[in-house]
Amino acid sequence: MRFGFTLKPGHSIERTIALTKQAEAAGFEYGWLFDGHVLWRDPYPLLALMAQATKKMRLGTCVTNPATREPTVTASSLAVLSELSGGRMDLGIGRGDSALRVLGKAPTTMKDLEQAVHVIRALVEGRSIEFEGTMLELSWTSGHPLPVWIAGYGPVALKLTGRLADGAMLQIGDPALIRWFSSQVRASAAEAGRDPNAVQVMAAAPAHVGDLADGRDRTRWFPALVANHVVDLVNKYPREDLPEELTSYVRDREGYDYLHHAEVGSSNASFVTDEIVDRFCLVGSPDQHIARLRDLAEAGVDQFNLYLMNGNEEEQLEIYGREIIPALRDVAPTRA
Repeated sequence: MRFGFTLKPGHSIERTIALTKQAEAAGFEYGWLFDGHVLWRDPYPLLALMAQATKKMRLGTCVTNPATREPTVTASSLAVLSELSGGRMDLGIGRGDSALRVLGKAPTTMKDLEQAVHVIRALVEGRSIEFEGTMLELSWTSGHPLPVWIAGYGPVALKLTGRLADGAMLQIGDPALIRWFSSQVRASAAEAGRDPNAVQVMAAAPAHVGDLADGRDRTRWFPALVANHVVDLVNKYPREDLPEELTSYVRDREGYDYLHHAEVGSSNASFVTDEIVDRFCLVGSPDQHIARLRDLAEAGVDQFNLYLMNGNEEEQLEIYGREIIPALRDVAPTRA
């Protein structure tokens, strides 16, 4: 199993760089940034600094979208960053959540998302492509491969991921739900004539090693964040097409204030029970984290992406690097 971490770009620039260096030294192989340009600092200048501060770590957005970031602009930014980093950039992309909703706008369509993936990947990798009636090419790009991760939970998003992406970004730490999502991704890949085992699976969730009650309080914001996507799914698909374990907990949800998005202690999480926190997040002792990560590997997870935004980031990186990553180094994901 590989390990990544995600920051929301709310830290000082100096601390962002320091956390990135510490994470690479601790054994994390991926560094990701939220893309919410109004809520937090713009991620692309920070990704450039993170690239300069690291040697091997792959870097990317978790996640960007095709609306606030027009695809050719994203392609140009990633092409420069790929050149700067020696080809260490990944694209994490979805329909858009906080970056759009804080502007009072809805997520984009799946059609726009699919088109954006084609355009961004082709341009970064040095190929010409038609976009909105015009042939385009970045003649100056270094042409490094651009792995693409698509974020989404719905049946259409999962099918698109299997058909097109290098990886699935699944914002949840529940092994049972990971199995449900990844089975659809791999079925879609096989239907498209791809090797279904070639599509990587990421489980992205906050983790806190330490006192269980404290860890729950520090991570309760996350199921509230996930609920935004679940509500979209419930409004679009029949409930019987979605797992009860995913949909049932949003029934008591009253609303969501994006000004307190991904925030420890947020009132957005008042409806989230301890049971949901324990399923969606990783909390408790080091042994409990290791056991859950083994379960996630058995569910097919290639990368655990630790949402590092619980208030004691340096301590958590130190514990993961010392006790948890070494215990999972030789654990491979189960493939169907």
